[in-house]
Amino acid sequence: MEALATDRAAALATFGRWLVQARELRGLARDEIVRATKLAPAVVEALESGEEPRMPPRAYVVGYLRAYAAAAGLDADEVVLRYEEAAGMPEGPGRRRRRARLALPLLLALAAAAAAAALLLLRR
Repeated sequence: MEALATDRAAALATFGRWLVQARELRGLARDEIVRATKLAPAVVEALESGEEPRMPPRAYVVGYLRAYAAAAGLDADEVVLRYEEAAGMPEGPGRRRRRARLALPLLLALAAAAAAAALLLLRR
């Protein structure tokens, strides 16, 4: 159990370093992120540290990360996915719903293509 907590802490620290690097690569200072997101400086520092005890409750983290991503010019879905992987979050209904939203249009497109192909074959 202790090894799992250590692995998770290391993964979150790596995630925090990735956020800092992504921000710095875009030439942004932490203060610019704070101003753009209107998040407290301590919240931005906590997200970038990856130290779970300093982070806000999980219910807020995803929203904060989306705001951070928008301010830093990052893909919000990628940032959240990286966080979820680092935090070891189990697949929840939100992630399943996202997949279902992608699967439905794909299934409809496949059904339409199959119907069109059947019509073409019947006309011959």
